[in-house]
Amino acid sequence: MDQFASMMGKKDQLIKLDCRSLQYEYVPVKLNGIKILLLNTNVKHSLASSEYNTRRKECEQGVAWIKENEQMVNSLRDVSVSMLEKYVLPKDELVYKRCLFIVEETERLQTVCDDLLKTDIISLGKKMFATHDGLSHKYEVSCKELDLLIGLVSNDYNVIGARMMGGGFGGCTINLVKEEAIEKLIAEIKPAYEAATNLPLTYYVASIENGTEII
Repeated sequence: MDQFASMMGKKDQLIKLDCRSLQYEYVPVKLNGIKILLLNTNVKHSLASSEYNTRRKECEQGVAWIKENEQMVNSLRDVSVSMLEKYVLPKDELVYKRCLFIVEETERLQTVCDDLLKTDIISLGKKMFATHDGLSHKYEVSCKELDLLIGLVSNDYNVIGARMMGGGFGGCTINLVKEEAIEKLIAEIKPAYEAATNLPLTYYVASIENGTEII
């Protein structure tokens, strides 16, 4: 996915990529005065690789239990919430939670693309917060520093949406913030974050640009 985005990225376009078939399409992003702000926890992803393998095994177990009864199921892409409730929840609540996040997030992706086509950035932002909540409480790949940053911006009306990004257990949050409010937001949350964590808070204003190309 990362390599695909690096090569195939287009300015002001998101890539809706099917990682199973590699089919893709571009979805326009019109932020209209809203900027992409990355807030860096400065926590290293120390657990990301080992925990990724654990999550993968948990999801594969969920698929295997469902496939015993639904032969057409080959991955969580083929699974519904009702299947999880019927075949996975009675066996293992933790595996159910992991799988539920993936199924819900797949559905969110589809509706986010619809939001972008309608230039409904408010709905997009709400889904970003919902994704972070799932990553934190169902998939459990966040950390206290990431959750703190989300908490610090969640009640600010100038922040349209926010979530962790990357592999989890550290790294950055990605935030959609009204351009004129960025400096004030940083001035407010930087001292609060640093006092709570004893870590520096660094930040970057990002934009969606073309992928690799000859300049």
